[in-house]
Amino acid sequence: MRIEEFDYNLPEELIAQTPAEQRDSCRLMVLDRKEETIEHKHFYNIKEYLKPGDCLVLNDSRVIPARLYGIKESTGAHIELLLIKRIEGDKWESLVKPGKRLKEGDTVVLDEERLFKAHILGYHDKDNGTRLIEFEYEGIFMERLEEIGSMPLPPYIARAAEDDDKEMYQTVYSRIDGSVAAPTAGLHFTQDLLKEIEEMGVKLAYVTLHVGIGTFRPVKVDIVEEHKMHFEECQVSEEAANTINSTIEAGGRIISVGTTSTRTIESAAVETPDGWRIQAGEMSTGIFIYPGYKFKLVDALITNFHLPKSTLLMLISALYDREKILEAYEEAVKERYRFFSYGDAMLIK
Repeated sequence: MRIEEFDYNLPEELIAQTPAEQRDSCRLMVLDRKEETIEHKHFYNIKEYLKPGDCLVLNDSRVIPARLYGIKESTGAHIELLLIKRIEGDKWESLVKPGKRLKEGDTVVLDEERLFKAHILGYHDKDNGTRLIEFEYEGIFMERLEEIGSMPLPPYIARAAEDDDKEMYQTVYSRIDGSVAAPTAGLHFTQDLLKEIEEMGVKLAYVTLHVGIGTFRPVKVDIVEEHKMHFEECQVSEEAANTINSTIEAGGRIISVGTTSTRTIESAAVETPDGWRIQAGEMSTGIFIYPGYKFKLVDALITNFHLPKSTLLMLISALYDREKILEAYEEAVKERYRFFSYGDAMLIK
């Protein structure tokens, strides 16, 4: 397959720059794979498509305020850091901008009191331009990060992060720090909506995948099969595994909330004499799901609208039909849906 097969035309004004005022008031496009139909709803209507005995799988990773601004200690030059991944202790893989101004041994001062500093130790991955940095600080690192860091909004949101983003670019059920991008399909749920869903007899299973910067990196090959996915850390608890497996055994549906939840549970799937089940544990996954992939656990998917030529668009095209997905996207453009992280949602059932 060629990358052009996953392209579509998107007017720039349809890229959502701000979240919906009420999380569950966004629009919801419902794709019925069996009937080959499209419905236009709102996200609070999601309950109409859930049944007792179903299981929603949600990614509880929490976005850290990973974007930091500071000055180079020796020259006063303005520097931007984007934390990508903790390596060990206070050492992090990071993107730096402008990269040419920072050499091994340089220090970036991140606060007015000059008590929070980042020391450049050298390259971490020269091909990707990431650096290894080590922080020097007083107190508790995550508390200091919360004080001075900004939410790492995606590059297609053409504004600086604001205070409201610290709440809205975070799912209401996030609890484990580690992501540099939100699992955005989950942004539409409110605590009240989740409570109502549970009261219907729908189970909730929480897994964790820490979303990395690779989610925004474009596919650079012409042939889809030649693309190499980035790796992300994920885990499935015993409780989540038991909930998912008991749902399968009872004949319920596994409905994944987002592509990150999908990649997690498909990576943790194991074949048993009774069929596919999920195995608890921690892992690093680089699973690449594109048309031709046979899903092992996922029966339905709640997701957002994804970038043209992206691996996320390929994933949902694997669950349904590529041409049907592109037809749905064409209708979404026609109906003026809002796209990407702060945009509207889609249910593929």
